[in-house]
Amino acid sequence: MDNAKHEHASQLKIDAPWQRLSPIAILYFAMQIMRNALGNIVYLIPIIAYSYSSMREHPLIWLPAIAVLFLFLLLGAFWSFQVYRFRLSNKVVEIRSGIFSKKHLNLPFERIQNVKIEQPIYYRATGFACLQLDTAGSVKQEAKLVALPVILAEQLKQQILDNTPALNEAQHVDAANTDAEKIRPSSANNEHIINQRSLADLILHGITNNRIWILLGGLAPFYDDIAGKINQGMMTYGINIKDMFSLETHSVLQVGFYALSLTLIIMFVLMLFSVTGAIVSFYGYTLSKVEGRYIRRSGLFTKHEVSMPLSRLQLVIQKQDWLDVVLKRVNLKLEQMNAQLKQLDSSGANSKIIVPSITLQQSQALINDMYPNNQLFSIAFAPISAFYLLRYIGYFLAPLFCIFATFTIIQHNWTATALGFSVFLLASACVYLRWRRWGYAFDDNFIYLRRGLLGVDYYCFPAFKVQQCQFTQSVMMKRRQLATNKYVLASGSIALPMLPESIAFNMLDSCLYQVESSQRSWM
Repeated sequence: MDNAKHEHASQLKIDAPWQRLSPIAILYFAMQIMRNALGNIVYLIPIIAYSYSSMREHPLIWLPAIAVLFLFLLLGAFWSFQVYRFRLSNKVVEIRSGIFSKKHLNLPFERIQNVKIEQPIYYRATGFACLQLDTAGSVKQEAKLVALPVILAEQLKQQILDNTPALNEAQHVDAANTDAEKIRPSSANNEHIINQRSLADLILHGITNNRIWILLGGLAPFYDDIAGKINQGMMTYGINIKDMFSLETHSVLQVGFYALSLTLIIMFVLMLFSVTGAIVSFYGYTLSKVEGRYIRRSGLFTKHEVSMPLSRLQLVIQKQDWLDVVLKRVNLKLEQMNAQLKQLDSSGANSKIIVPSITLQQSQALINDMYPNNQLFSIAFAPISAFYLLRYIGYFLAPLFCIFATFTIIQHNWTATALGFSVFLLASACVYLRWRRWGYAFDDNFIYLRRGLLGVDYYCFPAFKVQQCQFTQSVMMKRRQLATNKYVLASGSIALPMLPESIAFNMLDSCLYQVESSQRSWM
């Protein structure tokens, strides 16, 4: 097997002939077809719901349809493998693919932004991997070689890096940004691990970043059915949930205790889902550095590797939810070029470099390593104008509540009035907390932003990375000499609202001066 891999690697060279994938690529294409089918299953929900009763009465009637779908799956995967070809020719990656719609992708090395290696679980035993090439343009310009021996994938990755000036010059850009660090000659032996996450860290990340409520929202139409199934299951153990919450047979104190217990059990189950997701995504997490690149490796089932040249780093975000504040942990997020486009890719979640659940000291050390001259942890943040409160509470929330309260009072519906007032107070409190979190600062090299609600997030980006500046001022803001600045980076845009007009102009002038005078590339 090793000899075959080396022979295959030796054949891959400039002006090489068209190459075929290993037959194991059929498995990858089958998984992709299944994933696309599951992604479109929402369109089949009405049909499934309509025929659900007949499916239960005659389950065997669907076996022929399932068999036909499985046959089409295998045929589609096999044919995708048959038509797929790739080669490297004159520093260009070429890929031919497509069953009905033929595609010929021509991707020059200089357009490649990132080279990533992924190893799905079904490739682990056979020693194969996928090589994904991300560009600075459209998602349609991305290329993926889906079944290469791991050794070949590593060699091809290094070959692309060595022949791509934009990626290879990252170490020289790093040296230009600071005199404190001297770049050594390029060598894979220079790679060293600068951060690792233990299993305990991943459990903390799952607890503090629970996003299972998104799943709960999607399950909303099925709540009645789910509750019925749960009640039937509990009845087999002699537990009647409906009787437990009946005020006719139990006191208010008992019902309240049952409700609290059930809520805690549900929260615990949901937390387990979140923790499992964190472990699956970040298991074996390592963040390494070699010359001018940072490399993230992680994944329990599918192993992912993301390589990011420091020159591509556009923005550093230190995120801290309310539970992170209690546990004194943060999540560090490194935004690259066109991060918003990668949201459209199936591997978009694995394209960004996220350092999960690290301490404040570890976050500071990593940010200082990336941006040696930053003052994120020492600079004083200035608050935005209190007009923010007047705008959202006085001009928006208060009128809505007054209209609502007028109708409920006329109808003598005091319960609705009290509920509306409670919602108004809660929304106003959220606006106030948001205003308290807003803060901004800038120096000769960087722009800093602080925002949040219960937690707090910090943003830091070099001024010379800004591609576009926008100065916005409404009529009401102009009367109060306020303005909103918007900075457009290659990774997205960032807005700073309700700034004093003079400060807004000074920040824009300082930013534009850095862009024009530094002569440094944002890439």
